[in-house]
Amino acid sequence: MLAAILAAGLGVGATYALIGITYNIMFSASRVMSFTAGQLGMIGGVLGALFINRLGLPIPLGFILALAGCALVGVVTEIIAVRPVLRALDQHLYVLSTLGFALMIQTFTAIEWSTEPQPFPRLLGIGNGGPLDEKFWLPLAACAATIIGLELLYRRTLVGRAFLAIAEDNFAARALGLPERNLRMASFAMAGAVGGLAGFAAGELLLAFFANGPNLNFYGFVPVALGGLGNNRGAVIGGLALGIFQQAANFLMGGVVASVAVFAVFIVVLLAAPQGLFGAPAARRV
Repeated sequence: MLAAILAAGLGVGATYALIGITYNIMFSASRVMSFTAGQLGMIGGVLGALFINRLGLPIPLGFILALAGCALVGVVTEIIAVRPVLRALDQHLYVLSTLGFALMIQTFTAIEWSTEPQPFPRLLGIGNGGPLDEKFWLPLAACAATIIGLELLYRRTLVGRAFLAIAEDNFAARALGLPERNLRMASFAMAGAVGGLAGFAAGELLLAFFANGPNLNFYGFVPVALGGLGNNRGAVIGGLALGIFQQAANFLMGGVVASVAVFAVFIVVLLAAPQGLFGAPAARRV
């Protein structure tokens, strides 16, 4: 039983961590907390099932098309829900704009796809439903590949350093001649691909279900708050810890009580460390 709890907790936790990374990428590029991250994960699972199950495309091609579709949704998010807000005086309008766009995505998916959970294809055919089944470790592998890829991108490439520059100070980056708008759009496309990867890798675990969006939105935000905003490594640690805690609470107390327990721990941690467990305290200018 312990092995099953750990396997499910790590698989779900890695999915939450990937959604947390999606939040971080979008926030770093725009200083806007876009609440479409969970919907990007949901779309990744739905598009994967659509291309592979319904249209019969090969798994590699379905995977590429699913990520490309999510990247496109990320770009549309930046154009429709983020860019107009950045020009507005009230920066808090992003809460309404991104939530509104997330609701549009979810409603459209429910109408065009289904309101019932749909099966997701077996990708590799490894495992027989036990703790070593692919549905548990595929999200872990996707999370590890994402972290390694982002580290290489940010540290070894000029484009990655440009991303870090606009994340650090977009006004200074613009003064240096960096194409801030293009970099922001590229960041949202990358965030869309990461969110889509989360939904695709966890498709066998979560199924292709339109209601995954709100759940991933909330549970993907928790690792961001726990790990520190903008800290991808902290998001991974927070996501894995959240997944294990949630699955253990589900086994010991049941679904509703487990959700209350997650909320309680979340609030306690934020009261003790408002900047997150791995975030630096905000510096105050004087």
